[in-house]
Amino acid sequence: MRRSNRSSRPLSPVAAGSAVAVMGLVLAGCGGSSSADSGKPSTEVTVYSADGLHSDTGDGFYNKVFKDFTAKTGIKVKYVEGGSGEVVQRLVREKSNTQADVVVTLPPFIQQAQQKGLLAPYRPAGVDKVAAADKDANGAWESIVDNYLCFIYNTKDLAQPPKTWNDLMDARFKGKLQYSTPGVAGDGTAVVIKAMHDMGGKGPAMDYLKKLQANNVGPSASTGQLAPKVDKGELTVANGDVQMNFADQASMPHQGIFFPAVSDTARPTTFALPYAAGLVRNGPHQDAGKKLLDYFLTPAVQQEVSAVGGGFAARTDVTATDPNAAGLKKLMAGVDVFTPDWTDINDNLDAYVDAWRSATGSS
Repeated sequence: MRRSNRSSRPLSPVAAGSAVAVMGLVLAGCGGSSSADSGKPSTEVTVYSADGLHSDTGDGFYNKVFKDFTAKTGIKVKYVEGGSGEVVQRLVREKSNTQADVVVTLPPFIQQAQQKGLLAPYRPAGVDKVAAADKDANGAWESIVDNYLCFIYNTKDLAQPPKTWNDLMDARFKGKLQYSTPGVAGDGTAVVIKAMHDMGGKGPAMDYLKKLQANNVGPSASTGQLAPKVDKGELTVANGDVQMNFADQASMPHQGIFFPAVSDTARPTTFALPYAAGLVRNGPHQDAGKKLLDYFLTPAVQQEVSAVGGGFAARTDVTATDPNAAGLKKLMAGVDVFTPDWTDINDNLDAYVDAWRSATGSS
């Protein structure tokens, strides 16, 4: 399955279920009246989302979920896609004239949206079946698709993936390694978080990333754009996330997934990067937003997370048995999953990104 790239272009509105990637819809000027104002049920809902779950070819998780949701409820979905931090920044810019009803993005940006007062508390039906670590205790957001940080490599160039962080320093990767920009891309920010965890803090992590810069091609606002470059051999190694890269393997057969360890004797590590959804405060179609959040967590939709989306069900009571689910389970075997201190990361995100910029000389 080929999905839309996690591109650096401006947020693009897409009609749910359509193969047309960009339409002539300008959301900033089409807020319309809310159901609360009109007294009538909403007939549309607008979703701002980090990319990775929608496909330009129409076979993505969102494509199917939105189509089925419209068929069941009569509510049309207007979908707007961008980078993880980008969608939150758009909500900030539109705060006085809110256009979105639901936002879906990765940590730590969903916590950032919460901290900035952009989310309205709402506990969807089924949220009690979502693990405590995958939802806000006060009901501001919850995971709808679980996911994990990973790295990818070109399987034609390398018989085996790099095993450790130090392996990525090898001179053969000079100009053939790239990771997406921390502070802009959720997966790029995750690289910094994992490095700090594995290496024992900000100082050692920044020292390492400074040295790694000798091999790094340079900044990339898009994680999704790196996958086809790895598949074609333009890059040998890049960062990514399991859901995106696992789903891409059908159309990008030379792309393998790995998790670097801190040493040859240590187990590889990763951490969860769920697609987390929240109700946007003062959205124009709040009732429709709530219905969509409810729908995301229905058992039927959660069963399709792996089969259609290549991700992991957010509900702990859903056990998928499709081939993708089996493949994902095998992929994660032997990988230690740690839980970042999201409070610390949210409080200090700007400082960590600034430290990365200083260490790597990135603007």
